[in-house]
Amino acid sequence: MSGFRPRLVPTLLTIPVVLVCAALGGWQLQRLEWKRALIAQREAAVTGAPVALPQTFADARALEFHAVVDEGVFLNDKEIFLGAIGPKGAAGFHVLTPLREKDGRVVFINRGFVPTDLKDPAKRAAGQPAGSVRVAGLLRVPPDAKPGWFVPDNRADINYWFWVDLPAIGAAAGLSDVAPFTIDADATPNPGGSPKGGVTPLVLPNDHLQYAITWFSLAVAALVIYLLSQRGGPRE
Repeated sequence: MSGFRPRLVPTLLTIPVVLVCAALGGWQLQRLEWKRALIAQREAAVTGAPVALPQTFADARALEFHAVVDEGVFLNDKEIFLGAIGPKGAAGFHVLTPLREKDGRVVFINRGFVPTDLKDPAKRAAGQPAGSVRVAGLLRVPPDAKPGWFVPDNRADINYWFWVDLPAIGAAAGLSDVAPFTIDADATPNPGGSPKGGVTPLVLPNDHLQYAITWFSLAVAALVIYLLSQRGGPRE
């Protein structure tokens, strides 16, 4: 470049900026491929035929988001309330009801969303069937620990949960032999209309390409600004 005379300080400042932005852009491209594979894996799981219920945590983790079917008796008096936001931003709860299988094992079923004014089971008695029931839905694996520092602590004392902690939930409900997974019930209407099932979040955001373009653009912009600023002779 005619008249290009790089100065030490701008050069030392620009090089790490360009390298960091380029590295972050490359990292976002790696994340893009990872997210695409994850989306494809989830779509294949959701659309596949129902699978047999797992017996171990390792088996459950391998089958997350697969369709499953379970049968048993709802323990309606031991409902667990998980804070949630429903359609149109309505505040409410996901109702997790333990289902006791024939062999005695307990599987918590996320039966769906109820608004705050329907938290009281007496207001939706029709939706609490007695006797044997058949539940179809998607298998879910709860997190190993609290998802993040921004998530409030669970309040077992008032039956208000912010994340699914199965050991603590089982203890709070006085239940043993709790399966290491839950089932999100499908959207089949419940008697009386509540809870409303089909609450599994299936859409995964994938903005990594935009992020990569942004970082690469910043790298190019920093380089162009540097080159233009270093044209000509030394300035005061």
